[in-house]
Amino acid sequence: MTDPFRPADADARARARALIDDATFAALAVTDPATLRPSVSRIALATDSRRRPLSLISTLAPHTAAIEANPACALLIGEPGDKGDPLTHPRLTLHATARIVPRDTPGHDDLRARYLALRPKAALYADFADFRFVLFTPEDALLNGGFGKAFRLARTDLA
Repeated sequence: MTDPFRPADADARARARALIDDATFAALAVTDPATLRPSVSRIALATDSRRRPLSLISTLAPHTAAIEANPACALLIGEPGDKGDPLTHPRLTLHATARIVPRDTPGHDDLRARYLALRPKAALYADFADFRFVLFTPEDALLNGGFGKAFRLARTDLA
């Protein structure tokens, strides 16, 4: 069987970057530490100043415990449009390492300011005691740009 993924090119890099930059939410895949089963949840998404995916999550959410137990995760970014086959719309699977950013660490205030500038409604709960920022460092990605347009991207392709 031939590899269905093409090598990354300039267009694939630009499409992947646009999906990350424009995303307001994503599906987060983690491994449940109690059952070792995969688990998926929807999270809000923005980017930090280095254009890495960033979210604000509650310690009450099961995905937070999963990230704390195993920071390896995946994000699915991109949603189908209002019309047409959902599988023809571009989407990006990011394989990433998640890092929860404690409030008292350097850079936290900058992440908070950036996140709230991009997601102002989050100001309603950003300072609740159970919420933390989580920063995702992409390791690699799979871009599906529609039928016959699948690309494998390295970390350097996403920078």
